[in-house]
Amino acid sequence: MDFKLSKEQILIQSTAREFAEKYLEPIAERIDRENHIPEDIISKLADYDFFALPYEEKYGGAGAGYDGYVLVLEQLSKVCKPIASIISVNTLGLGAITKFGTEFQKEKYLGPCCKGEWLASFAFTEPGTGSDPKQITTTAVKQGDHFILNGTKRFISNATFKGPMVVFARDQESGKPTAFIVDKFCAGYSVSEPWNKVGLHGQALSDVYLKEVQVPAENLLGQLGHGYPILQYGIGFGKIGMAASALGGMASALEESLKYAKEKTHRDGVIAKFPTIQVKLADLAISLEAARWLTYRLGCMANDIQDQIEFIKTAALTKTFVTEAAWIASRLAVDVHGSYGLMEDYKVARSYRDAITGPIVEGVTDMQKMIIAGILLGS
Repeated sequence: MDFKLSKEQILIQSTAREFAEKYLEPIAERIDRENHIPEDIISKLADYDFFALPYEEKYGGAGAGYDGYVLVLEQLSKVCKPIASIISVNTLGLGAITKFGTEFQKEKYLGPCCKGEWLASFAFTEPGTGSDPKQITTTAVKQGDHFILNGTKRFISNATFKGPMVVFARDQESGKPTAFIVDKFCAGYSVSEPWNKVGLHGQALSDVYLKEVQVPAENLLGQLGHGYPILQYGIGFGKIGMAASALGGMASALEESLKYAKEKTHRDGVIAKFPTIQVKLADLAISLEAARWLTYRLGCMANDIQDQIEFIKTAALTKTFVTEAAWIASRLAVDVHGSYGLMEDYKVARSYRDAITGPIVEGVTDMQKMIIAGILLGS
C-alpha cells in the first residue's frame, strides 16, 4: 500500500495545474458571468489529451488511467469547475461504450471523442419520471435494421456538441430499458435552450427531443432489456468525475480561505488569529484530506475493476461523501469571508454556487445511500 504519487502521476498533475493557471484562471470569472465557454478552450483541452486520459492508446486514448484522470480534473475544477464537468460527462458516456460496446462501436466513437472532435453525452433522466428506470417513457421500436426512438430527455449535458449520446429507451420487445448510441444532430434530434442553472455556468444543460429518430441496429449498446445494469455501471464512471470535480472545489475553498484569513485585518491583527476562524480552516483541511483519498482510491479501482458490484458501491459512497463534503466546505469558506463571501468579486461565492449542484446531479444523495444499503444487504 503506497500513498505516494508516481513520477508519471506528478507530471500529469503539474501539467493540469499549469494548464489551469495559464488558460482557465484568466477567463474563469468571464465564463461564469457570460455562461459560455470559448471554443478555443475545448480545442486546447483536446491538445493536452484531457478528453483521452483513461482510454487505451489503440482507440486514440492517452493511456493515463482513471487515476491520471482524477488528478487532472482536480486541478481543472480548482480553477473552473464547468470545464471539468464537460470532461466528466464525456467520460461518463465513453465509459459505458468502452465497457459494453462492440469493437466497431469503440473504434467509431472513442477516437473522435478523445480528440475533442466529438463529445459524448448520457441521457436517462426524463421530465415526468426523473431517473426512475421503472417509469421510463422514451420508446424504441424495431423496424427492419433500425430502431425508431421517440421521447424527451431532461437535464442533458454536452447535448449541444456533436458526438455519441448513450440514450435509454424502453424497447418494444423486452418492455425494459435498453441502451442505444444515438448520433447527436441526426434527423429527428433537437435540443431546448440551455437551462439557467444556479451554478456551473458555461456547462450547457438542455432537454433533448427525439422524434422518429432512426438508430441503426448496430448501435444497440449491450443487449435488449439490459439498460439498467449499463446505467448503474456506466454512471459509476460519471461519479469518478463528479468526485474529482468536487475535490478541486474543496481545494479552492481551503486555499482562498487561508489567503483571506491571513490578509483580512480586524482589531489590530489578521482574522487568522481568532479560534473560530482556525476551527473552520481545520475543518476544511480535514474534509479535503478525507475526500481526496476516497476519490484517488476510486480512480485507481476504475483502472482494473475486479468486482462490478463493489465498484458500483464504492462509486456511490465516494460521490455521496465527497460532494456533500464539498458543499459544506464551500459554506465554511463563505463563513471565513463573512459578508465578503456573498460578493461575486470573491471566488468563494462562485465555488458555493457550483458546489450546490454536486449532491443533486448524477444521482441524488438519498438514492446513492439506497444503492449502498441495497448492496450491503444483498437486496
